[in-house]
Amino acid sequence: MTRTNQPRFTAPSCWLPLALCALLVGAGCSPSSKQVEDPSVGMNGGFEHTRSGLPINWIVYTPDAVREGSCEVLLDDEDFKEGGQSLHFLVRDCSAEGGWHSPGITQEFPVTPGATYAIRFWIKSEGCAWTVSIGGVAAKTGEYERLESSEFPAVAWREVEREYTVPPDFQRLRLELSITSPGNLWIDDVRLEPLSRSPGE
Repeated sequence: MTRTNQPRFTAPSCWLPLALCALLVGAGCSPSSKQVEDPSVGMNGGFEHTRSGLPINWIVYTPDAVREGSCEVLLDDEDFKEGGQSLHFLVRDCSAEGGWHSPGITQEFPVTPGATYAIRFWIKSEGCAWTVSIGGVAAKTGEYERLESSEFPAVAWREVEREYTVPPDFQRLRLELSITSPGNLWIDDVRLEPLSRSPGE
């Protein structure tokens, strides 16, 4: 895998509240996100399990939460790659900044430091600029790299497969989709699978 090396960063002040808000069903920690949580559902990478119009266990940067631009977060039961529906963003206007400033989704997962994981997902875009990133995170720090972006257009459904080795300092992994220009974007069948254990195990 070709990596885009990026420096460690100090997370914005909303990072810790964002992690804490995952404990609240259907609540947003800031004006930037909403989440409905149910541990029994697991990752919900196919977006099959929903409540109140939101995919369970995903933090969603919704239009009423982001408060910039205009978009709809939809569950599409006519255009999908796995199960019975995909997650569809119809973006009319949005910030180009990315992260919690723009439409998208994110989720954190417990992982083994130093272990390697396979990340797979299907994505389709009509006009949107987008980035999918992954990184090890802690309460106040993280280390991201880009997995895929609209520099590699996906005008039809395309499967993206990458590997990521968790930095030794982190026990959680954060996967994030950011949409930074208007258009339509679909994502489905997101999977995270361990390929190896950390050295010495």
